[in-house]
Amino acid sequence: MPMVLLPLFFRETMASHIFSLLLMFFFVTLVSASSSDTSQLFRSWCDHHGKIYSSDEERSYRLKVFQDNYDYVQRHNQMANSPYTLSLNAFADLTHQEFKASHLGALSSSFLRFKNHQDHQSRYHNDNDNDNNILRQVPSSIDWRNEGAVTPVKNQGSCGACWAFSATGAIEGINKIVTGTLESLSEQELVDCDKKYNSGCEGGLMDYAYQFVIDNHGIDTESDYPFLAHDAACNKNKMKRRVVTIDGYTDVLPSNEKKLLEAVATQPVSVGICGSARAFQLYSQGIFTGPCSTALDHAVLIVGYGSENGVDYWIVKNSWGTSWGMNGYIHMVRNNGSQGICGINMLASYPTKTTPNPPPPPPPGPTKCNLFTYCPAAETCCCSWRVLGLCLSYKCCGLDSAVCCKDNSHCCPQDYPICDIRNAQCLKRVSNGTTTMAYENKDSIRRSRGWSSG
Repeated sequence: MPMVLLPLFFRETMASHIFSLLLMFFFVTLVSASSSDTSQLFRSWCDHHGKIYSSDEERSYRLKVFQDNYDYVQRHNQMANSPYTLSLNAFADLTHQEFKASHLGALSSSFLRFKNHQDHQSRYHNDNDNDNNILRQVPSSIDWRNEGAVTPVKNQGSCGACWAFSATGAIEGINKIVTGTLESLSEQELVDCDKKYNSGCEGGLMDYAYQFVIDNHGIDTESDYPFLAHDAACNKNKMKRRVVTIDGYTDVLPSNEKKLLEAVATQPVSVGICGSARAFQLYSQGIFTGPCSTALDHAVLIVGYGSENGVDYWIVKNSWGTSWGMNGYIHMVRNNGSQGICGINMLASYPTKTTPNPPPPPPPGPTKCNLFTYCPAAETCCCSWRVLGLCLSYKCCGLDSAVCCKDNSHCCPQDYPICDIRNAQCLKRVSNGTTTMAYENKDSIRRSRGWSSG
């Protein structure tokens, strides 16, 4: 049977949220937990998150890290006045330094903004207002999820492409508002193809992503150009599949929360924040109040705002999967100074759109292997016979953009790119970079009988 490609982001079920709540309950009740108690909790945590380690030494080290995070979560959750709680989420086996290295980068306001606009016109939101401290009339609360303008939470993995997820989220939102259709868009296209200013998994900026989509006259869908959690060669054919377009983008005046509130009342807005606080790594629920710095190193999406018990907050969509926070979301306190909590008011922007999207692109044609050989659409040409470095014969792997194994007889899906021929498996690196995980489909590695000749 043909394999089903699994995207790199994992959409957790309600059971995941319940599991997190149970873990939080354990933290409160097991105040004097013994090492054996923590070991049992660690085993359960590993089973739940599918963690596999390469050696006993590695597992022992991860247990020590887990214990340290466990102690930190306990201390925080015993604080009487904290408006938010922590839990042992999917990142609980990573030290804080490891987490920052794998999930955060660096955002610079001077790098984010284009220094020279061809039209020399300001891109700032309501820049012509006489008084930028005047708040226009806005709803008391709004949640763009309730308006169907927000796609499910995604997972950037250990690829530092938060900028791409923030940008696509904002484009998805305005596209839904203008056209009535919610399309999940391709972060991988931005990672692979937007190289003029951005740097893929090494970091990037939302304004540059918007400019790429403008210059390319659109962006492809996530389903057609799925996320891999690593840099890859730009697929020029996919880049030509322009499903959603935008007309421009606008920057919100830095450190002006009133203008940011006005923007969010209109559509989801991309923002930079400092995500490197240790409490942010293990956040579970409630209104996050820090402490955190304003050194911006992460990009997220504001999808609304509200108030609870007299405390105002932003509704923020992250890109760390649904096992983090409140099913992938966090509430961050509003009215917390001009720069905002974790610098959330400092670096905000959003795409603009008034024109309709282009007609649906035609279905892809056959994949060309060489002058005389083709594979069916959405399949990959793999060399089956090579002489002196020259491929004389091709076979077709029934997967789009697959990895061809060196034995010239097998292929693996692009999100499980490591060929393990001996065990007939396709593998991938997990987030801590210490081990591999087998593709769960029993037919994960394509054998020659599963190929069609090209």
